[in-house]
Amino acid sequence: MFPSLNEQMDIIRLNASEIIPEEELAKKIERSITTNKPLTIKLGCDPSRPDLHIGHAVVLRKMRDFQQLGHNLTLIVGDFTGMIGDPTGKSKTRPPLTIEETQKNGQSYFEQALKVLSEERLTMVFNSEWLSKMTFQDVIGLSAKFTVAQMLERDDFTKRYKSGEPISIHEFLYPLAQAMDSVAIKSDVELGGTDQKFNLLVGREIQRAYGVEPQCILTMPILEGTDGVEKMSKSLDNYIGLSDSPREMFGRVMSIPDTMIVRYMKYGAWYSEQILAEKENGLRNGSVHPRNAKVETAMKIVEIYHGSEAAQSAFEEFERIFVKKDIPDEIEQMSMDLASPAHVIDIITMAGIVTSKSEAKRLIQQGGLSVDNERISDINEMIDISTRRLFKAGKRKFLYITANNI
Repeated sequence: MFPSLNEQMDIIRLNASEIIPEEELAKKIERSITTNKPLTIKLGCDPSRPDLHIGHAVVLRKMRDFQQLGHNLTLIVGDFTGMIGDPTGKSKTRPPLTIEETQKNGQSYFEQALKVLSEERLTMVFNSEWLSKMTFQDVIGLSAKFTVAQMLERDDFTKRYKSGEPISIHEFLYPLAQAMDSVAIKSDVELGGTDQKFNLLVGREIQRAYGVEPQCILTMPILEGTDGVEKMSKSLDNYIGLSDSPREMFGRVMSIPDTMIVRYMKYGAWYSEQILAEKENGLRNGSVHPRNAKVETAMKIVEIYHGSEAAQSAFEEFERIFVKKDIPDEIEQMSMDLASPAHVIDIITMAGIVTSKSEAKRLIQQGGLSVDNERISDINEMIDISTRRLFKAGKRKFLYITANNI
């Protein structure tokens, strides 16, 4: 028994950027109710980066809405298209991966997606299942159904073409291959971020060309990272990972600019419209302090992925570290094959606190490193690690280091 059309549309519209075309979606839902047959809701999964963050969860949350309304979800892992490399939103194509890499990453994607989705009415498939079987004649036939002019309507292709940046023919095949996914599973609705709008629309056209009822598309907003500027991305280190520890997740939320609080409440913590309106009004008139709003948002986000007890513990630990200037209860320990005393730059580079010696120098010069609560200011300093020493980098990274007996 499905909810009524109006109930479903109210939930589906919530926080969505666009539904194209909305009247078609309403007709699909009406038919679904009449025939008691769930819709097929599609989400394409990028296997190039298996680590999901709360930016990905914006779309996954909407998938869950469809799931709870009684519809069937299909996660399509682009193991085959991952070998092409999608340039969406980039000035150049992403590097291609092997089929083994894409399938391994896809399994990781699925496991993390279950932090938001239920396993009920959820299927994961790999698009190599049908794309790898296409002959060259099939590919030519597919290519004939879309024009170069239509391809150049895509913003990133247009910019690259006008600036003289090369565009390989195989890149034009990416949206066509993604569209064939929609043909293969006969998707009724495909979801994605606003940056995927072109590819999703291509799916409608190619379905129509192959005699399949065109899918409706629903786009969701892109959540900015903790810097408040760029799209959330692991490569920019402005992300909050779904697999982050409660402490790390809480601390990263607390680092967002005040201007981002409402967006994180809305798209990260999934506040109801009523509560969101109250908080937004309170921040505007000064009755809600930004720090308190961040604490509440951070606790809510941690609770979603780790539970209420973990959220409370993360809050208490944050208070100890940042308010009472204490250290965490649990700190990772590492022993190193270095003679003591050792050069501070060698220690923190080998420990993985920084990724390079140049980054180590910058950390020290900017006053971001302390050993046993004493700031290190000399990049040439030698540190005695014959006994356990507490290294602190930045605000949240703690590590006990000891030298092995060598």
